[in-house]
Amino acid sequence: MRAFARGFGRLLERLGLLEAQTAQEELRGAIDQHHKEGAFVKKDRDMLGGILDLSELEVFDVMVHRTKMTTIDAAMPRDQIIKEVLKSGHSRVPVWKERPDNIIGILHVKDLFAAFLENEGDAAKIMIETILKPLWFVPDTRRVSDQLAAFLRRKTHFALVVDEYGEVMGLVTLEDVLEEIVGDISDEHDAERPRIRKQKDGSVIIDGAVPIRDLNRTLDWRLPDAEVTTVAGLVVHEARMIPDTGQAFTFHGFRFEVMRKRRHQITTLRVTPAE
Repeated sequence: MRAFARGFGRLLERLGLLEAQTAQEELRGAIDQHHKEGAFVKKDRDMLGGILDLSELEVFDVMVHRTKMTTIDAAMPRDQIIKEVLKSGHSRVPVWKERPDNIIGILHVKDLFAAFLENEGDAAKIMIETILKPLWFVPDTRRVSDQLAAFLRRKTHFALVVDEYGEVMGLVTLEDVLEEIVGDISDEHDAERPRIRKQKDGSVIIDGAVPIRDLNRTLDWRLPDAEVTTVAGLVVHEARMIPDTGQAFTFHGFRFEVMRKRRHQITTLRVTPAE
């Protein structure tokens, strides 16, 4: 077994993988050291760390889950489709036919309103299926760094994410990838209420869907994110149950209190560093 391990290690060295891993660890160490010495502000350190993380993350870690996706039924009245697209605030929306998991294309708001003008403002004449963009499916296990390269190569910003069985798991955009580097990108259409809200008593009110990585980066915490992606997922994973509103748990040096739920989903938590 030891001989095998040594031989495998030599093979990895020959391929340059061990050197790459060591170089990445050295870069992380240098970045952290420069931050401690005051050479980097936190924002710069987080950005550099985000770039290094791209090769370690999978698309599944950064995608918008299918339960959070905005989709359009192709059978809806055309004027209603226009209203729904405007309300979504998105430039691209998946369109389905007959059933929600049968996505037939991507509706771009630019194409929708071009068709609206071509038909002299008569929404009923718009043939939605003729203006849809083709679908692009990517595996949920693809590395985020590879997905970024694919976005740039194809000159597109949007892809649907599927699992090993071909089932749609969610969607990923170029903005999702860039946010792993620069943090949340907000515009005038985004909700103003922050998802991470510090309180005067030292606790933090957190939306359950906040990724653990975002929380760690924002507050300089070290909560584990290897097994689950979101804060709510971490509580369920550690508690080994779906807790009720008002229940509290202490793990990893923090106290997690469930403040709100929607059905079986934890929507709001109060997290307090344990004394």
